[in-house]
Amino acid sequence: MPAESIRPERSRTVDEITVCTASAFLRILRYITTLKEVFCLKSKLGLASVLFIGASLLLKVSGLIRDMVIAYYFGDSFVADAYLAAFIIPNMFILFMRNGMKNAFVPSYIEALDKQRGEWHFGQVFKGTIVISLVIALLGVALAPVYIPLFYPEFSGQATDIAIRISAIFFAAILFIGMDAVLEAFFDSQNRFTMSMISQIIVIVTSIGSAFLFADQIGAYSLAIGYVAGSIVSLFVMLYFVIPQNVMIFRHKLDWLEIRHFYWVFIPVGLTVAVGQINLMVGTMFASYFEEGAVTYINYAKNLVHMPQGIFGVTIGTIVFPLLSKAITTDDQKLFKRGIEQGLTSMYLILLPSVIGMLLLMPNLITLLYERGEFTSSATMATTQVAYMYVGSVLFFSLNNIINKGFYSLKKGHLILVISGLSILLNIVLNFILTGWVGYRGIPLAASVMALFYVGTQFIVFYKLVGGLQLHYLAVEFMKITAATGIMAAAVYPLLQWIDNWPNLVQITVIALTGAMLYVISAYVLHSQAFRFLLDHLLKKKRKA
Repeated sequence: MPAESIRPERSRTVDEITVCTASAFLRILRYITTLKEVFCLKSKLGLASVLFIGASLLLKVSGLIRDMVIAYYFGDSFVADAYLAAFIIPNMFILFMRNGMKNAFVPSYIEALDKQRGEWHFGQVFKGTIVISLVIALLGVALAPVYIPLFYPEFSGQATDIAIRISAIFFAAILFIGMDAVLEAFFDSQNRFTMSMISQIIVIVTSIGSAFLFADQIGAYSLAIGYVAGSIVSLFVMLYFVIPQNVMIFRHKLDWLEIRHFYWVFIPVGLTVAVGQINLMVGTMFASYFEEGAVTYINYAKNLVHMPQGIFGVTIGTIVFPLLSKAITTDDQKLFKRGIEQGLTSMYLILLPSVIGMLLLMPNLITLLYERGEFTSSATMATTQVAYMYVGSVLFFSLNNIINKGFYSLKKGHLILVISGLSILLNIVLNFILTGWVGYRGIPLAASVMALFYVGTQFIVFYKLVGGLQLHYLAVEFMKITAATGIMAAAVYPLLQWIDNWPNLVQITVIALTGAMLYVISAYVLHSQAFRFLLDHLLKKKRKA
């Protein structure tokens, strides 16, 4: 199919984004070549945490570059809408396998190690996942002509054809991602968190590279084909690090009793993890009924606003998880509760100022990142308006990530499955009401309201399950952090108005540095225990070094 039939016309001149992305590729490749040397070192959790944070940042930057590439080539056209809509459905299964596997496999593998069955358990889960991933991939490819028209009936015939083919290509990658997910979960159980980030970075980089090489010839299909290629490369990289360790028994026949026992825990956990993607699909379905570009605005705004959650939220949650699992294994309830409380306050301490700062700079950020090529100033304005509505979603779901880790450590993931189902129903109702009121801008607003219900309900259930937490401590810390953030916002907002005529990048830099300095000072003066804990931890690491 000619490129012109699957994407709008654009200039073939590649602007500065090419240079920036090429430079990023070179840095990523240099980083990957040093991985084996890095992981051969005897690292403690502190070093693993630093590496994981760095890899998380690199992953989010890579994902951001991918969105920039899509915006540059396809803008807010029907092609971008079709691509993003097509990706959501297979990505729901991808997250089901990848994130669900980590939350289920880490505690089960730690328990198997204590019983001297770690190698057997690892091998059986890996082989069972191959079979399950193959079934999902085949069904996804075969049924694409059915579910795409069903979920997006308002798409044009051309957009529907693009979405069907792209969705089928993405489903083909699930076979490899399923195996990769088990290997990533194994590394997480060893506190080698960076490996899972590198695996995902490889997939994103190949997608971006494929777009630069082949977008002129095959349009949006280039990104999907690059994703499949990256999934295969990522699997071989993971196997390269795992096979020499002899930590998995692979040759024995399938033990379906062992596999069934694991997946009995995994399925509710995986479904819970996939709730966010299901709710995103609900929003995309509603967006498809509005004008061309609505799906694109929703996706770009969500990805940008949720970046702090992806960097800090997932980082804190992933690092805390093995510690919580260990506390449960040793039956240390006091340590377990303290880990949850510290995780919640640390999450709020880092995330709230990040989100508020992004909101203040949202028009500047979207202009800097996306407004080039086919992405116009009107698209920037529309995306900015949507982004403002997502603030509740990112904040509440980030806090909920810590609570979920507590459920998974206790192997009680099934308890929140009912709440997850109710949240999807609530999201559908809210979308129906709010989109009738404010159009497609009601979609992110519905997500924020639903997230409040989701985290509130799960906190109540978890609180009763563990026999209570220190609510006074949590309330005081949250108030101090909120006050410090308010002081920061009140100070930088007038400054932003005063420097409105300065270059965009200079505005962002000045506001970010000033805001960070004011927030640190405010948190210190208000005697935030979460802030002092992190500060003492950093100073302790420095003295040891």
